[in-house]
Amino acid sequence: VQLVESGGGLVQAGGSLRLSCIASGFTFNDYARGWFRQAPGKEREAVGCINSGDGSTYYTDSVKGRFTISSDRAKNTVYLQMNSLKPEDTGVYYCADACTAIAGDYWGQGTQVTVSS
Repeated sequence: VQLVESGGGLVQAGGSLRLSCIASGFTFNDYARGWFRQAPGKEREAVGCINSGDGSTYYTDSVKGRFTISSDRAKNTVYLQMNSLKPEDTGVYYCADACTAIAGDYWGQGTQVTVSS
């Protein structure tokens, strides 16, 4: 079982990035799929989540209206589209098979997102 994130990078404030999380070894769509981030010196926080079944999505308040989670069943992949990025969005972004960090069994290695002002 493996999750691999990609798509991070350095972007100016106001820019966009799309992160990908490719799963192998299990059917990702059968689980909730969450995105999390961790800024230097801070705890890991949940960014958003897409549920299995109805595909409903949830976002933390600070990213609502700017970030969108989607998934591609055929590619066993979940995406995080990030628009109107702010410096406070900087951090390492992780995907997991849950909507909360405590419930996650499988995690990716993370991808760095840096937003410059």
